[in-house]
Amino acid sequence: MSEKQGRHTGHRHMGHGPMHGMGAGEKAKDFKGTLKKLLHYLSMFKVQMFFVFLFAVGGTVFNIVGPKILGKATTEIFNGLVSKVSGGAGMDFEKIGEILLFTLGLYVISAAFSFIQGYLMSGISQKTTYRLRKEISEKINRMPMNYFDTKTHGEVLSRVTNDVDTLGQSLNQSATQMITSVTTLIGVLVMMLSISPLMTLVALLILPVSMGLISGIMKRSQKYFRGQQEYLGEVNGQVEEVYSGHNIVKAFNKEKDVITEFEETNDKLYDSAWKSQFFSGLMMPIMQFVGNLGYVVVAILGGYLAIQKTIEVGDIQSFIQYVRNFTQPIQQMAQVANMLQSTAAASERVFEFLEEEEEDQTVPDPVSVEGLQGNVEFDHVHFGYNADKIIVNDFSAKIKEGQKIAIVGPTGAGKTTMIKLLMRFYDVNSGAILIDGHNVKDFNRSELRQMFGMVLQDTWLFHGSIKDNIKYGKLDATDEEVIEAAKAARVHRFVQTLPGGYDMELNEEASNVSQGQKQLLTIARAILADPKILILDEATSSVDTRTEIQIQKAMDTLMKGRTSFVIAHRLSTIRDADMILVMKDGDIVEQGNHEELIAKNGFYAELYNSQFEKATSCA
Repeated sequence: MSEKQGRHTGHRHMGHGPMHGMGAGEKAKDFKGTLKKLLHYLSMFKVQMFFVFLFAVGGTVFNIVGPKILGKATTEIFNGLVSKVSGGAGMDFEKIGEILLFTLGLYVISAAFSFIQGYLMSGISQKTTYRLRKEISEKINRMPMNYFDTKTHGEVLSRVTNDVDTLGQSLNQSATQMITSVTTLIGVLVMMLSISPLMTLVALLILPVSMGLISGIMKRSQKYFRGQQEYLGEVNGQVEEVYSGHNIVKAFNKEKDVITEFEETNDKLYDSAWKSQFFSGLMMPIMQFVGNLGYVVVAILGGYLAIQKTIEVGDIQSFIQYVRNFTQPIQQMAQVANMLQSTAAASERVFEFLEEEEEDQTVPDPVSVEGLQGNVEFDHVHFGYNADKIIVNDFSAKIKEGQKIAIVGPTGAGKTTMIKLLMRFYDVNSGAILIDGHNVKDFNRSELRQMFGMVLQDTWLFHGSIKDNIKYGKLDATDEEVIEAAKAARVHRFVQTLPGGYDMELNEEASNVSQGQKQLLTIARAILADPKILILDEATSSVDTRTEIQIQKAMDTLMKGRTSFVIAHRLSTIRDADMILVMKDGDIVEQGNHEELIAKNGFYAELYNSQFEKATSCA
């Protein structure tokens, strides 16, 4: 099939199946560049980010001061005990109480600040993900058909769901965590120096060990995060594909093959996800072990300095708390680094999608569709899905308004290709397609497509009421216009028998109406839209004879006075066509009306006679 050949060449083979995506060992393509793009998206929240920073730093500073003040309480208790043993006044509970109340106040303020910054950051991350989803949704409508011909639905949906969710969650956690960790690290270092520079120097010796371990783990873990996101998209694609066609899978006993293919991809997802989470999970226990070594050294040195009267007993307790607080932000920054890898991997996939090549939706000085009649001309058209493989060669034809044009040929001949060119889903390589003398490239795409109405073999109805489905082609239509369109499509009487009539909700697959009724509803939709040019893909092969007659009559009503392109499967239905285009291997091999083509005794005559003989033998 011509269009199949075009669609299945090139990177199509690289786009699917268990081997698609980056290998589990491949790193993110542009970590720094992706984070720059993400920061650009966050730049619109500069004011909110300033207050997030302010409250995060404020909350952290108040939290940092606490241990030193608590150390004073410990010193008071120690001095009181020593005084009591020596026969003195003992502990000053009033002073200890004041210290504790002051410390409690600091911690309450710190908690309030942390709550405010968390609230602000949640709003920023959710607004960012909302904007990204909105841009992806808008982007989809501007992308060329070629993109969707070379990607699975699940692969695209994964960008909107998994990747944006991952981005939002990790962004919310990592941004504030990084601010508080850096502030804590600096603040704690200052407080430690104020207690004892010597003890601080000893405590800092654990830093090179910590940083070396973190760096090694990060290098090992970074390469698995993108692989995890890639394979997650593939798993989603396979599940979506199999779920939508589960009846076919069962009918052909392909359950084992499907499970095998899924398990191959799922194993790769498991492998990359397990490794990324394993390395991420190593951070905490390793850092805790290094931190505990630091506590032992600090406790021994602190006791010695207290005996030497260089520091107070409470300072030892404060310093140990600060050592714990000093290693904690290092651990947190290590976790943030891992989250940033996940954020970058998800962001990169989202930005890759947003940066995909788009169709030109508008043109300078576009031609207006107002007043156009529907004359169509193919002027020496050449086209190939790949530039080096032209499948439509030098095709020319003139169609007058109101004429019925049939496109016939064996399966895979390229009939749908002509329709895609006419509606500018693809552009011709050379030559031109003209509507009323205007090149289709001189119209804005959306306005050009307003001229067309489509009734395809694969009916599409969305989850909603029957009325809304019919109004899809003309959203401002009145109820009376909807009913008139339904009557013209010979579906009004059927709709009246349904519970709720025109307000009955169709389910997601529209399985609560038959195939023939779906087709009649799509015809009603096209009648209501009142297009100048019709594209009809005969869809009567899967319905009974009585329904087929109904659909054919509805189509005849729809085609009256309109230029119509009919993709014909049963040649007996298009004998009255004004022009028949006969396709074979992508090319137009014959054209003319039924009598002219039969008289030529060529490929069309061969097709027609073979169908006639088949019908006779069946009878």
